[in-house]
Amino acid sequence: MSIEKGATLFDGWDEAMIWSCLQGHMGKMITDNRVNPTSAMIEVGDICFFAGKPDSRLFQSLIGSKFLVPKDSSWEILIESYFGKHAKKFWRYAIKKEPNIFDQEKLMGYIMALDHGYEVKLFNEEIFQMARSEDWSADLCSQFKDYADYEKRAIGAAILHNGKLVSGASPYAVYNGGIEIEIDTKPEYRQKGLATVCGAKLILECLQRKLYPSWDAHDMRSVSLAEKLGYHMDHPYVTYELTDFKKVD
Repeated sequence: MSIEKGATLFDGWDEAMIWSCLQGHMGKMITDNRVNPTSAMIEVGDICFFAGKPDSRLFQSLIGSKFLVPKDSSWEILIESYFGKHAKKFWRYAIKKEPNIFDQEKLMGYIMALDHGYEVKLFNEEIFQMARSEDWSADLCSQFKDYADYEKRAIGAAILHNGKLVSGASPYAVYNGGIEIEIDTKPEYRQKGLATVCGAKLILECLQRKLYPSWDAHDMRSVSLAEKLGYHMDHPYVTYELTDFKKVD
């Protein structure tokens, strides 16, 4: 199936991960009909977006844990009735995509203020492998096949402490002219401002490369960090966290 046949169902959805799939960079699309689709799911990593006419057949490949994002309330009704207690409803927050809003001097100030016990570096193969090796940091590079793939398509910022990765900012997805930022910090190193530094470093690197550093917030803490770095919140949107779902035959 040509991906263009289902793309129109996502018209007007200003979401970097959807663009990534539609532009052929990452993820996959499943539709109800190969010739004239009326219902579609885009899956990038552990996030699934649903558009068009609600159709539960698109749920058949979903097992384990995922985040489900419906385009409208009719999909919400179907998700709740199909998955029941396995789907927990919550709000995510879309962040505006605004060019030329970043105060680069302010961002550099965050980096310069980092305690001397830490080291800021761009991702290399060693850091990539460190990120892959631990659960807290795996999503910093989980959408890339290997380091060669990452080096070709991505750029990441890392903070090291005693030579070990403790915080990072890296693409969860890539699209034409931009990336979707993922930021993670090792639990025992949180609340130290490390995520701010990683985010600032990655934004500055993106701007140098004429890439837009897109941001989507999982919760209000992420919104607060985004706003500290110069972004502005757009709107909340409904998401479902699907947990430990097993397909019923």
